[in-house]
Amino acid sequence: QVQLVESGGGLVQAGGSLRLSCAASGRTFSTYTMGWFRQAPGKEREFVAAISGSSSQRYADSVKGRFTSSRDNAKNTVYLQMNSLKPDDTAVYYCAAASGWSIYYRDDSYAYWGQGTQVTVSS
Repeated sequence: QVQLVESGGGLVQAGGSLRLSCAASGRTFSTYTMGWFRQAPGKEREFVAAISGSSSQRYADSVKGRFTSSRDNAKNTVYLQMNSLKPDDTAVYYCAAASGWSIYYRDDSYAYWGQGTQVTVSS
C-alpha cells in the first residue's frame, strides 16, 4: 500500500509559478513511476507528467517547457514545478503511483492516488 499526500496548490496570477509536492508512504517509493494528472471543472482527468524510478520524464504537450517533475527518493517525495502558469492550468492536481519502471500515460495504470490539490490561475 502506498499513501500519497499532495501539497503546494493555491491561487496564482497568470505567468506565476507554483511547486506541488507529493509525499509518499512506504519503503519502495523508488520502484514506482509517479504521475501527475489534473481535472478541471466539467472536464475529464488528463495526464500532465510522469517520472519513472530512474527519473525518466514525460510531459503532456500542453505543459511541455513550462512544467518540470522531479523526485527525491530519499524523502519519498515527487515534485511538480509549474512555471509560466496560464488560466487554462486551473484544475485539481493529483499525484499517482504506478508499480513498474515505464512511463504510463493512462490514469488506469496508476493504483494509488492522492487527494488532490487545487491550483487556480487568475488572468
